[in-house]
Amino acid sequence: MASVELPRNAFKQAILAGRQQIGLWCSLASANAIEMLSFSGFDWLLLDTEHSPNELPMVLQQLHAAAAGPTHPIVRVPWNDTVLFKRYLDAGVQSFLVPMVQDAAEARRAVAATRYPPRGVRGFASASRSSRFGRIKDYHTRCEGEICVIVQIETVAAMRELEAIAAVEGVDGIFIGPGDLSADMGYLGQPGHPEVMKVALDAMRRIRAAGKAPGFLTGNETLARQVIEAGCLFTAVGSDTGLLVGASESLAARFKG
Repeated sequence: MASVELPRNAFKQAILAGRQQIGLWCSLASANAIEMLSFSGFDWLLLDTEHSPNELPMVLQQLHAAAAGPTHPIVRVPWNDTVLFKRYLDAGVQSFLVPMVQDAAEARRAVAATRYPPRGVRGFASASRSSRFGRIKDYHTRCEGEICVIVQIETVAAMRELEAIAAVEGVDGIFIGPGDLSADMGYLGQPGHPEVMKVALDAMRRIRAAGKAPGFLTGNETLARQVIEAGCLFTAVGSDTGLLVGASESLAARFKG
């Protein structure tokens, strides 16, 4: 059988080295859009399956599309569920964003889902896409080093557990979810509210102090530069839907205004 190299996770290596990674949030669930965006200069694209009509077969098509360009795909799973992890891992996903992690125990459960026994509970598949159908030599003993786990904290309760979550071995990054955090703080629909940003910016510093990489999403350029200045290492500076809505409305207005 022909031998294939284990794909290197450039995104994981970059954030572990403290290098800024600029990304784009993708909710269109479109392989064509992902292929276009993979050449746009972003370091990473977030393929969302939590808040978009995106399912595993569609994500697989998007992974194929992303492979055409240099941009790294990250998949946000819909929930911290071991079975979901197994299926996305077997499809070849190397980087995960895990929503609504509340404490260290939930963070450990997410990490365990991405590790084979005895370090975790990932189910064994001898010839899945992740191992290039059995062609990657010793995949099962080497893959862990290229798997990236980012947990998303997005409530006041989770903020209180931040240091304990960051201390979990195998957690590579912590993403601050401004939307749900703003709702939990009483500012529903106001992710850029000064009180929300005060908590988010403080969390950035706490995450860096704990030795982990912080992440954030905002389509507001001023806020994006603010969180980067505060130490954010992987920053989504917009979304595919935002770009499409904004550009299309601007174009129509110029001709119909």
